[in-house]
Formats: sequence, C-alpha cells, structure tokens
Amino acid sequence: MGFFSFAKSVGAKIFGSSEAQAAPAPELKKEAEKHGLDVAGVEVKVEGDKIVLSGNTKSTEEAEKIILALGNSIGVAQVESNLIVAKEVKPSVFYEVKKGDNLWKIAEHHYGKGQGAKNDIIFNANKPMLSHPDKIYPGQVLRIPPLEG
Repeated sequence: MGFFSFAKSVGAKIFGSSEAQAAPAPELKKEAEKHGLDVAGVEVKVEGDKIVLSGNTKSTEEAEKIILALGNSIGVAQVESNLIVAKEVKPSVFYEVKKGDNLWKIAEHHYGKGQGAKNDIIFNANKPMLSHPDKIYPGQVLRIPPLEG
C-alpha cells in the first residue's frame, strides 16, 4: 500500500512509546485490537519511529484503519504498509488535520464547496479511532473515503 507519514509528537500514548520511538510491536497490536481491528494476520515490526506492516487483512478499509490506529500514536513518524487485502476497493485519501480544522471544513475541502454536511462520512470512516466529531486535533491523520457513485 505504501508509505504514510505521521506527526510523531501527537496521538495516543501507548505503553513503551516515547517521542523518539514507537511502542513495541505487541503493544501496537493491542492498540489496534482495542479499536476492534483484526490484526491476527498482520505482522508489526518497529524500526525506531517507523512501523512496518505485512501480512493479510480482509479489506482496504481495515488496512487503512490499522495504519491510522498505529500511526496516530506518540513516537510514530512513518508507517510502511506491505499489507495484502482480500477485498480491494478504491483507497481513501489520508489527510493531516491542521489548526482550525473541523470535519465540516475538511468535507468541503475534499468533496467540494457546499458538501460540508458529508462530514458524517469522514467521521464514520474514522470510527472507532474517533469517538466524537469535535474531537480531532492538529497533526492527527484521518481517512477521507471517496464518495460513492
């Protein structure tokens, strides 16, 4: 799937992580499982502030959520994904939240002027990592799925 960049000084604090290094692989897998993500077939390797993912997932959406759940944590600057997905669909765009952003503004930026009401699509695409539409922060990376049709 490729390489994804993250702000390593923001995000979830996972046991064993620091701003210099990602948490150990078993702790990262626990973090993904905490969000209800299936990482049984996923190998997680930590190389300092970089995470390398390999193995199999059931869908593009699941793979993207795993990348975000692990990438949006303290100490992670980059995720390299070599995941193989069983059901491939058009990938989402990854967007880094800027100061002053909200989901409405992000929806209008990605889906077009007057499309802010589609912010619920972005919120739902980032569940369970997002618990509330107003709880986003600068540096966080979100999935912006393509619109259907």
